[in-house]
Amino acid sequence: MADDHDTADFAEVLTGVGPRLRALRQGRGATLTQLSEETGISVSTLSRLESGQRRPTLELLLPLARAYRVPLDELVNAPATGDPRIHPRPFNRNGRVFVPLTRHLGGLHAYKMIIPPEPFGEGRLEQRTHEGYDWLYVLAGRLRLALGEHDLVLTAGEAAEFDTRVPHGFANPGPHPVEVLSLFGAQGERIHVRARPAQG
Repeated sequence: MADDHDTADFAEVLTGVGPRLRALRQGRGATLTQLSEETGISVSTLSRLESGQRRPTLELLLPLARAYRVPLDELVNAPATGDPRIHPRPFNRNGRVFVPLTRHLGGLHAYKMIIPPEPFGEGRLEQRTHEGYDWLYVLAGRLRLALGEHDLVLTAGEAAEFDTRVPHGFANPGPHPVEVLSLFGAQGERIHVRARPAQG
């Protein structure tokens, strides 16, 4: 009977890998093509992994764990050891530092973002849309938030929340780094870039 229980647990772990991989990729705004170029795994294999049609193997999961900068046991949802502490592994995207504050790949994602002063922080911002809902809290510095037709500057202690289907973008107008706490609930597809308005 114990063997049957272990087999069921193993099957449940394998079944959950695909949705976790998809949630992680979509939460970071990456396409299958981009992930394929980074890992060397074909787009079709990645797609079958995410849909559960391909059995996850160590040879496939190791490069994905490296690409996402997460521990291998997080990809397969290994049983908890009882230690509630999270060991963040910061990653850099477009010059901005992201520090993951959540361990699980599905559901709500929490990040601390550190954005250095940006030369384009005062200019017109590129806005994007994607499924989900975002909540931002400025810990230190100043954050410029372009949200639809609104253009706001948030300072330390201020927060904003919005549906990410509304075109949005943010930047650091300087002169010091800005630190932001971000809670994001991803529920949809990859990010779609909205064309920049024509320069006047």
